Amino acid sequence: MAIRAANSLTVRVIVLSSLWAVLALIVVGGLISTLYERTATRGFEDLLSAQLYNLVNSVTVSDAGYLSGSPDLGDLRYSQPLSGWYWEVLPASDNTKGRLISSSLGILEVPSKPSSDIPFDSAYRRSYDASGLDGEQLKVIETEVVLDAQNHAARFRVMGNASVVAADVADFDRTLVYYLGAVGLGTIIVNVLAILAGLSPLGAVRRSLANVRTGKAERLEGQFPAEIEPLAVEMNALIDNNRRIVERSRMQVGNLAHSLKTPIAVLVNEAASLGGRQGQVVAHQAERMRQQVQHYLDRARVAAQTEATVFRAPVGPALERLVRVIAKLNPARDLEFDPVSAADLVFAGERQDFEEIVGNLLENAGKWAARRIIVTGKAVSEDRFATIIEDDGPGLTEAQIIEAKKRGRRLDEATPGSGLGLSIVSDMVAEYRGSLEFSRSDLGGLRVTIVLPRALGGGAA
Repeated sequence: MAIRAANSLTVRVIVLSSLWAVLALIVVGGLISTLYERTATRGFEDLLSAQLYNLVNSVTVSDAGYLSGSPDLGDLRYSQPLSGWYWEVLPASDNTKGRLISSSLGILEVPSKPSSDIPFDSAYRRSYDASGLDGEQLKVIETEVVLDAQNHAARFRVMGNASVVAADVADFDRTLVYYLGAVGLGTIIVNVLAILAGLSPLGAVRRSLANVRTGKAERLEGQFPAEIEPLAVEMNALIDNNRRIVERSRMQVGNLAHSLKTPIAVLVNEAASLGGRQGQVVAHQAERMRQQVQHYLDRARVAAQTEATVFRAPVGPALERLVRVIAKLNPARDLEFDPVSAADLVFAGERQDFEEIVGNLLENAGKWAARRIIVTGKAVSEDRFATIIEDDGPGLTEAQIIEAKKRGRRLDEATPGSGLGLSIVSDMVAEYRGSLEFSRSDLGGLRVTIVLPRALGGGAA
């Protein structure tokens, strides 16, 4: 099953397109997540910078050098204890005193990293990460500013809760995965439906070929897309060419049989004129030559038909004709045939071949039956049917069946015949990939079951 799936064009296209869709969504999702994280981080840092400048503008220094002011950064989180949002103003020169802090920070403090580890830039600013008072991750932005002409300097610190940004990014990522997953599933479903719809004409071609093989049609029928139409045209051309080959072969077989008929007839006549034992030998061998030539010509014709194209022949009418002929030849026998049993059966081959197969067997039944012969047709499967011939004669043992199938061997030399009938039947059935079985009939004699290919649909071709 796995090997069959791997060899499926549909499976390959669906798997490759689905993998590409999933890979594309993963790449796009990663890109969107990265861009959102960068935007959120930049917005967070811009907010802290704006609040730092607001803090600087809200603080002054007294004549005594004490820091003073009531900064209002417009964010209630700076008033909530342990919120992770803090600000602080510290002296940065010896002549500056005091400390201003946000309500959220209270009496606690967030340690500042040494300037030697993280130096200020040319604008006297620096930023770094630090641990918060409640285990949160903080982003700290600092600057040092000279407040007046007496060189009173102060360090301004604004701290924001970076864990909020991380949580926001994680929530965005979860939402993104949900929506991209839905989009990916929908994309795969649409891909599968589109691929199945796109490849459906191949299924139509397969069904058309199956109809040709089973005898329901003689050519590929239907409207096909532009990409498949040339294939259908070539297949129909191949079918027509095979049919021409069969007809030409049949004509050549007929010509060969006709050309051999006259020389063999001359041999038979010359043998009769010779008379005596030598004449009988020549006549006998000439007759065997005629039968052998005819046999192999028939086999060649059947092989050409079964390999090249499909013929169709209704079984019911053929059996009715054969039963009437055998009944006339054997008036002392009761032949029973139910036409209803074979009403829907169609032989996937030529009518003459079916009649030769069944005719030989009916002829043998007419020779050996005591009084009754029953002919029945029935479907065995969707592509096979059986013709059953039963008689009330002596029947055959296994050893006799083997002997009877040998070319030219006969079980009773007193009964007219060449000994080739059963061999011809066996060969023709084999050419059609059928089967020939012998068993004991309920009538007491021989039961012969011939299984042959069945064409779906009526009518002869």
